Amino acid sequence: MRSYRAAAIALLIASSFGCGKKAEPVAQSAPVVVVQGATVAAVAAQAIPEIQEAVGTVRARNSAVISARLAGSVSRVHVREGDRVARGELLVAIDAAESGAAAAGALSGVEEAARALEEARSRKRLADATFERYRRLFDEQAVTRQEFEVRQMEQEVAGEGVARAGARLSQARQGAAAAGTVAGYGRVTSPISGVVLAKQVEAGQTVFPGTPLVTIEGDDGFRLEVAAPEGLLGKVKPGDQVGIAVEGAPVAGRVSEVVPMVDPVSRTFTVKIDLPARGLRSGSYGKALFKSGARQGIAVPLAAIVERGALTSVWVVSREGIARLRLVKLGQAVDRRVEILSGLSAGERVVIAGAERVTDGAKVE
Repeated sequence: MRSYRAAAIALLIASSFGCGKKAEPVAQSAPVVVVQGATVAAVAAQAIPEIQEAVGTVRARNSAVISARLAGSVSRVHVREGDRVARGELLVAIDAAESGAAAAGALSGVEEAARALEEARSRKRLADATFERYRRLFDEQAVTRQEFEVRQMEQEVAGEGVARAGARLSQARQGAAAAGTVAGYGRVTSPISGVVLAKQVEAGQTVFPGTPLVTIEGDDGFRLEVAAPEGLLGKVKPGDQVGIAVEGAPVAGRVSEVVPMVDPVSRTFTVKIDLPARGLRSGSYGKALFKSGARQGIAVPLAAIVERGALTSVWVVSREGIARLRLVKLGQAVDRRVEILSGLSAGERVVIAGAERVTDGAKVE
């Protein structure tokens, strides 16, 4: 009887424990992150300028490739690449023996012609004095007319001799000047002030007329020469302000020259754009942005774009103030704003400043 009661009690206790329910944990919601200091603005439709891009190369406005003007041997090169030179500064010395000998011979010819002229003048003075004496004697009827006329003819011949000697001296001087000029070509000087870009010769090298010696880039600034599409011909004019990007840095430029000749192969024409001289280098890559019209679209400030790897997004803020990251497709960038081609509609609100502080699902205040 006692064993039966003990079993019944044990069964009752086990039943009470088996029928009991376990306590479930209470779910807790994650706290909402609040972001303050971010700037939110509604996107509105606006006129987006149509931009045509043209690429080109930065070049100096003034440059000179200096070549030899006579044959000879380079005796010395006075400059190196990167040297700054002034106008008239000696660059290269060329030893031209033949030109030097020609100049010396021309000077000798000048001296000889000068002596001949002095002798002709002496004969003219003697003929003048003789003629004057015979003229007085003829007036006194002390000599015949024939003798007088002979002295008169001698005077005229002496005068012609002086004229011929003078002409020969003038010709000799011109020849000496020309020979001296040619000999002076051995001293090659800079025609402009600037920087030496290239040195094409070394001491001891033989050169001939037309051989490049030194290339100098002038100090007159730089310009970007681009190949513009044929459709812009007549729309781009000298004086137009154009957006420029040189080595990734945006600058402003002014069209200085338009070459109205279209390349039949590339269907482009050349536009030259003056650039501000701010650390630019010849040969740098650059591009010009020409405005050719406008269309309706939406754009956001560049600060609103979130780049993560190859993906571009913006923070879109709902009516409740919750920020969500949304992928967008970008168009062209103009004046610190970028066009949104897809992923965003007019009227939606986006974070345009302080985007680095925003997280997905955060409440923006």
